[in-house]
Amino acid sequence: MSEAQIDNLTSLLPKRIAKLTELAYNLWWTWHPEVPRLFQRIDPVLWESVYHNPVKFLRRVEREALRTAYNDKRFAGLYDRCVNDFTEYMNQPATWFGQMHAPWGKPVAYFSFEFGLHECLPMYAGGLGVLAGDHLKQASDLGIPMVGVGFLYLQGYFRQRITEDGWQEADFAPLDFAELPITRVTGPDKQPLTLSIELPNRLIWAQVWRAQVGRVPLYLLDTDVPKNSAPDRQLTYRLYNPDPDTRIAQEIVLGIGGVRALRALGIEPGVWHLNEGHPAFSTLERTRELVQQGLTFEQARREVRKTTVFTTHTPVPAGNDQFPQWQIDRQLNGYWSELGLDREAFMDLADWQGSYNMTVLALRMADRCNAVSELHGEVSRKMWKDLNSKDSAPIRHITNGVHTTTWLSRRMRRLFDEHLGPDWIERLDDPSVWAQVHDIPDEDLWSVHKHYKRRLASFMQERARSKWVTHSQHPVQTIASGVLINPSVLTIGFARRFATYKRASLILRDVKRLLNIINNPHMPVQILFAGKAHPNDEPGKRLIQELYRQVKNADSAGRLVFIEDYDMYVARQLVQGVDVWMNTPRRPYEASGTSGMKAALNGALNFSVLDGWWREAYNGKNGWAIGNEIEYASAEEQDAADVESLYSILENEIVPLYYRADDNSIPHQWIQMMKESIATCGPRFCTMRMVKQYVNEMYSPPVAGVVNLNGKLASQVSQV
Repeated sequence: MSEAQIDNLTSLLPKRIAKLTELAYNLWWTWHPEVPRLFQRIDPVLWESVYHNPVKFLRRVEREALRTAYNDKRFAGLYDRCVNDFTEYMNQPATWFGQMHAPWGKPVAYFSFEFGLHECLPMYAGGLGVLAGDHLKQASDLGIPMVGVGFLYLQGYFRQRITEDGWQEADFAPLDFAELPITRVTGPDKQPLTLSIELPNRLIWAQVWRAQVGRVPLYLLDTDVPKNSAPDRQLTYRLYNPDPDTRIAQEIVLGIGGVRALRALGIEPGVWHLNEGHPAFSTLERTRELVQQGLTFEQARREVRKTTVFTTHTPVPAGNDQFPQWQIDRQLNGYWSELGLDREAFMDLADWQGSYNMTVLALRMADRCNAVSELHGEVSRKMWKDLNSKDSAPIRHITNGVHTTTWLSRRMRRLFDEHLGPDWIERLDDPSVWAQVHDIPDEDLWSVHKHYKRRLASFMQERARSKWVTHSQHPVQTIASGVLINPSVLTIGFARRFATYKRASLILRDVKRLLNIINNPHMPVQILFAGKAHPNDEPGKRLIQELYRQVKNADSAGRLVFIEDYDMYVARQLVQGVDVWMNTPRRPYEASGTSGMKAALNGALNFSVLDGWWREAYNGKNGWAIGNEIEYASAEEQDAADVESLYSILENEIVPLYYRADDNSIPHQWIQMMKESIATCGPRFCTMRMVKQYVNEMYSPPVAGVVNLNGKLASQVSQV
């Protein structure tokens, strides 16, 4: 939508509440729960039907509903508070960054293939994108000068539909950009800003959009431009297109086009952060610019490396994008001459076993590289050890975190407001703040937790009802979607991408034993599953089918559930409403994982393999560990040991502890573990700690004179 169209939308609103448009177009509202409640109070039915999209809501809401709302004193009071909070936030002079660091002058440019900000903007597939979205939100909160660069996908990621037989089908529907919280970027001539990327035999044109994330602008490239050919217009139709030619062209547009977009906007970053290897071509474009100014390739490369940060997320070589060299020839033929290189030297920059590997390119073009957990750092250093002799940076680790106020339930936040002190939101990474969780009365914490369990049950029942009335579901699918869920029963959540290494079907290895656990008449258990497999991942889709067939089995009595079309909205319901968060990856292939961190914030107890973040978090009192850290001779041996551990802990520890309650049905020992989990995970695994660590360890070194948290000068580039 253009600025003129936004002004027109604002003019249609009553003056008393005209700033609703301003609130709608800044994704600040996604982590301030009072703002969504504002729209919900105007028309709750419409709010649900537009899937919590305030722009779409304002374009469709009846004027009478607006008039009724602004005449309501309670609504007017809530509106004024939201507007005042937003204004204070955007104009806040004293941020953490401003107080702790000398002015940088130049922002951090954060490049990512996907950004997960909210379900109404489906530009994400999973954890990588949600992490990127949380990173931008936290940068905004801390006052860090940052811009994001990514793609605006016409069809976003797919909507998941499960057939009666359990097979995943992918639905792709085009988005109406005019109904999204984004604006079209225009140039000095007031026309849509476009830029070109030269490839052999053609130009690719891209236009630029902006999503405002608090104080941080996110610029999104879109190739659906009339002067592009039909195939090039489709480059930004879908996230993670499996066609190799499309994929490499996407990465060229993101890397090279992203740099040119920032240049066209007049933005000169001081640090360039590559979230995964997809944007690695940006390093070559920046090198090309310097070579064209008269530097040699090696001189230009050294300059680019000084200001490049790279984060790797994938602990298996096959998960890192790589292309045959002939495909690089076809897409980038001649580009190397602009770098002052011949073809052989260009290919050698990213050579990995004869292929052109984007992670290898990023590792060789960045001075600061990091993995996303301690164990992932060990795995990554081992995986890429052969690069050490070819001028690649050492791989350190910065463990992921989650944006607390995005994922924390509203009532839990109010409970923390009462007990953690007035400034706890500004001190999220301070363990002494979270230690006060232990002082919350058991009854109060349990009351909030039970509320979200009931809300989760209601959520599943309403989703099942909405599908049932369309006559598109078999009755057994309605049962499988959770209509028989009981909020008083021990509830376990398992939700993630259905890749084979995540072992979603591990718990099905002994179905008889599983049924005995969930159908115990005195201590029943219900398990909620959700997640998508990539549309071209046949083994992943077979995993879903295997699981779904067991979910449909009448012997499970409706206590095994599969929630269709997992997204950020479903994720919030689950992490805020389950008792236990289960994670069963085959160690050590879980780079970090963040869903368990979100669940821990809300009082759920983690029950996970000692992989990724949980290896660092587990202390024996804040959850349970599945298996151990032994290296097994085979995957089958590891699976057998882990599933025995899983069943044994469920039967002998988790289930009995949950049902051990006093005369008022309050399980005090369970609640003590909840408090320990919140207190230990809250400060260590939040993006406040994570982003501060990026600032001090990864962003500050290239900037001379920047002062770190302890008041000491940051390390110089030559020392890293």
